[in-house]
Amino acid sequence: MAVLAAAQLLDELMGRNRNVAPHEKVKELNWEDSEYCKYFMVKFCPHDLFVNTRADLGTCAKVHDEEARKLFSQAKNHRKIHYQEEFVRFCSSMLNEVERKIQKGKQRLALSGKGEVTSLSPAQTQRNTEQINLLNERINGLVEEAEQAGTDGNVEQAQGLMKLCDQLKEERDALKTKNENSHWSTTAEIAAAQEKQMEVCEVCGAFLIVGDAQQRIDDHLMGKQHVGYAKLKIAIEEISAAVQTAREERRGGRTGGLGSTPTVDDRRDRDRRSHESRRDRDRDRSRERIRDRSELRSEREKERSCEHRERDRDRDRKERNDRKDREKEKLDRKEKDRRDKEREKDRDRKHRSDRDAGRDSRSSRHSSHRR
Repeated sequence: MAVLAAAQLLDELMGRNRNVAPHEKVKELNWEDSEYCKYFMVKFCPHDLFVNTRADLGTCAKVHDEEARKLFSQAKNHRKIHYQEEFVRFCSSMLNEVERKIQKGKQRLALSGKGEVTSLSPAQTQRNTEQINLLNERINGLVEEAEQAGTDGNVEQAQGLMKLCDQLKEERDALKTKNENSHWSTTAEIAAAQEKQMEVCEVCGAFLIVGDAQQRIDDHLMGKQHVGYAKLKIAIEEISAAVQTAREERRGGRTGGLGSTPTVDDRRDRDRRSHESRRDRDRDRSRERIRDRSELRSEREKERSCEHRERDRDRDRKERNDRKDREKEKLDRKEKDRRDKEREKDRDRKHRSDRDAGRDSRSSRHSSHRR
């Protein structure tokens, strides 16, 4: 932005052709080039109205050229309608934001002005205080009677007296609340009367103090935001009237000259509109292609993710099956070892029994021989 501002300043001082060599051809100035600011050629650039304020739009990215503006003003009205309509549309959007700000400010002041509470007169407050004192005496008497009835064993009578006592307490509390609300409402009214009243500016939406000093009012009226929004309103009215007049003239020329041939400007305007419509169609087609590609890419990614999930699921299933097979093999191996041990024990037991039987037979033969 700083480089662009410096280039514009150099163009103003040395001319736009300051960097052109002597043998080079000078480019002819054309106000329809995209580098020039449309708003500046129509009336003024809104970016220059609110510099260093809360509504600052920043630096304009286009070139503000007085010669281009001069050529624009000399052009025919039907060639300028597109620029003027765009100027009115942009400025109207800014004014719509200000109108919403004004409505919000009015609603805020209306809400702050609510909360009115009726205050009681001093005589009514005094009567309420006397009534509260009488109720206190009556409540104390009922409490004593209820205690006496409870001491005498009359439980039902004591309960009835306590219920009546509760009703009198509620009535006493209501009177106390009325007196307190009256006191606070009176204090609030005094504070509101002492507080400064505010109003909303119908042009820029700023809050103003009613009856403020004339110097502060003049400073506000000469401020950038107030002057800028007032300038926007006047410019919208002027440009809208000029656009309406140009449309009526163009409509009258079309109806009055049915057999006339179109001029060069008309053909250029028609070609420009056809070019813009073709460009819009191409842009829409490119957006549709991009959308289709993104949808196709998302579907492929979904399919790829589904394949990955299925592959992971199969791998997990295979790992579980392998784990089960290993556990089964381990159990089978343990069972085989147990059976082998049992077989070994049976073989040892049989061998031991056979040996004992042979020993018994030898001992019996030996004893018979001895006899």
